[in-house]
Amino acid sequence: MIEVADIYFFDIINFMLSFYLLSFVIGLAFGSFLNCLIYRLYHKKTLFGRSFCPNCQHQIAWYDNIPILSFIILAGRCRFCRQKISWQYPLVELVTGLLFLAVASQHQLLMINYQLLVKILRDWLMVFALIFIFIYDLRYYIIEDTVLLPLAGLIFILNLILRIPIFNLLLAGVLAVIFFALQYFATKGQGIGLGDLRIGLLMGFYFGWPKILVALILAYLVGALVSLFLIIFKRKKWSSRVPLGPFLAIGSLIALFFGQEILNWYLSRF
Repeated sequence: MIEVADIYFFDIINFMLSFYLLSFVIGLAFGSFLNCLIYRLYHKKTLFGRSFCPNCQHQIAWYDNIPILSFIILAGRCRFCRQKISWQYPLVELVTGLLFLAVASQHQLLMINYQLLVKILRDWLMVFALIFIFIYDLRYYIIEDTVLLPLAGLIFILNLILRIPIFNLLLAGVLAVIFFALQYFATKGQGIGLGDLRIGLLMGFYFGWPKILVALILAYLVGALVSLFLIIFKRKKWSSRVPLGPFLAIGSLIALFFGQEILNWYLSRF
């Protein structure tokens, strides 16, 4: 015999699973859009209009544009010209979907309300921004302000809706910009670019003070370890240019999921 409590429990489980699945699907869609955005921005093409093959320019039908699934069905090749489709497309879709799912899974869904939805939306936008930074800067050594600055502004507004003090956000944003500006002028633009200042602004507006410190420290630790690894295995030289954006993105992602725990651990030590 099924008790009322059992029915309620199963309803909760079904709701959570449905929300997680929806989060993953939304992430796949955002990842697909992200691939399109990266290509069209760099090649100065309009963001409107149907998707097309970069090689033969043939328009892609909706059934050939389903995230991940279409790549598998087409065996990684364009239906028309048979040119190989870059692995970037399914990987970005999958990673974005998984990270959107991870964002949803770290929240208490039993107490869902508008503030929780705003928080999830804010985190999804940050994930979207960080993946964009990682791919775009890694491939093109450029930070695209037309994406970064609007997202920074939107995340700032969402944090205000979440009642995070404006002084907290402004302090973190200004300090992060100053931190990168000092490096820029100290290295005469050889160490970092001006685009990294805008990434600092985004990070500050998202994390606030003092969590921004955790994100910056993690980013530079990751950068140092990866750079050392590349030098040891002779993939890079000491004089080689390495974009900072991907490391800032990785550090920020780690801080997004574990920043508060890291900060609490550090504060408990002193």
